[in-house]
Amino acid sequence: MAGHSKFKNIQFRKDRQDRIRSKQFSKLSRDITIAARHGGPDPGANSRLRLAIANAKAESAPREMIERAIKKASGGEADLMEEIRYEGFAPGGVGLIVEVLTDNRNRAAANVRAIFSKHGGNLAETGAVSFMFDRVGEIAYPRAAGADEAVMDAAIEAGAEDVASDAEGHLITSAFEDLGAVAEALEARLGPAASTGVAWRPNSDVPVAGDDAQRLARLIEALEDDDDVQSVYGNEQIEEAELARLAG
Repeated sequence: MAGHSKFKNIQFRKDRQDRIRSKQFSKLSRDITIAARHGGPDPGANSRLRLAIANAKAESAPREMIERAIKKASGGEADLMEEIRYEGFAPGGVGLIVEVLTDNRNRAAANVRAIFSKHGGNLAETGAVSFMFDRVGEIAYPRAAGADEAVMDAAIEAGAEDVASDAEGHLITSAFEDLGAVAEALEARLGPAASTGVAWRPNSDVPVAGDDAQRLARLIEALEDDDDVQSVYGNEQIEEAELARLAG
């Protein structure tokens, strides 16, 4: 899945990887079911479903899981699910956007509120944080997809807005409404993406360090552990030395 907090790669949670992977499969399955419910079960005619299936395959999700998730869309189970966005502030004044997919709005709201409160944050009104972010499409490719210049050329031709390349891979950004077309054009040039999805990109970052960084990490970790939470986005800026301290 595309679009998690910068903390997603911190290795201090590596002992939880099996549980995280199981939850990731659950999230991918729900993404497929919701996409099929809204746009139909045919990936050829449903770009959201096509992207959800591509993300699942990129995570080596079993074919049976994908087929079962699509079938759920016609069984009525998906009708009980709601997509909800919560916004709040974390220690240090960091803004967080929490995307939830739930069959119980009251439970989800109570859990998210309790997690914020326990870890020194507070929920805010809708719009209090999201105005500081842009809704964009993100397409991730591994380093092996190509050299920086080749990926940049492919992204420009596909109509993307930006490319960020580093030792781990390439992150290509598109306008929200162009995501499907850009992803398909890139696949024709570079092959299947590692992940494709919609994300919240901060317009500016909030520096955070010390105890605030530690509490922020725990808050995000607790949110991501909640079964209803799909994604967490933040506008934190943390120095490499601080990240190393948190990882240690």
